[in-house]
Amino acid sequence: MKEADSLMARRRNSRPLAPRPSVPDPRPRLLDAVLAFVGAARSTPGVLRIALIGSLATDKPVPKDADVLVTIDTDMDLAPLARLGRRLQGRAQTINLGADIFLADAVGRYLGRICHYRECRPRLACRALSCGLRQRLNDDRQIVTLSPTLVGAPPIDLWPRIVARCAVPRGHAGASGREAG
Repeated sequence: MKEADSLMARRRNSRPLAPRPSVPDPRPRLLDAVLAFVGAARSTPGVLRIALIGSLATDKPVPKDADVLVTIDTDMDLAPLARLGRRLQGRAQTINLGADIFLADAVGRYLGRICHYRECRPRLACRALSCGLRQRLNDDRQIVTLSPTLVGAPPIDLWPRIVARCAVPRGHAGASGREAG
């Protein structure tokens, strides 16, 4: 029995962790969710640029999540952006995928991510270096960081201008055909 358990554990550990979306082609659904986020976030005071990064900006057959880079004024209130980020994450979760909003300042410095929690308070699961110091900022740079090159020139800028620095993956216009700008 122990041998079978050991074999099962090895098989589970040897499988690459891959997303398991609940739809065959999640790209259009994720892109629609990102475009809805852009449509709302672009009018948020302090938002300077919105860009698409990560697997959704590649031709990867099954993107694992929606990663968005938002360049902000350093003193902006993050609460409205956090609310929109949770909405984006919720839409992605309806198909068993996720979403992250990465933040950078106007000089291209990576700040961290928008916190996924609705209320900011100390939690055991929180990995922010300065939890609560700045509301809605998850500065877990010891876990996730973005290079200055990626922050300065992300694959696809969605707002204020659309700029593609890579081959645009199929379906980028979104299932509904809407534009980000």
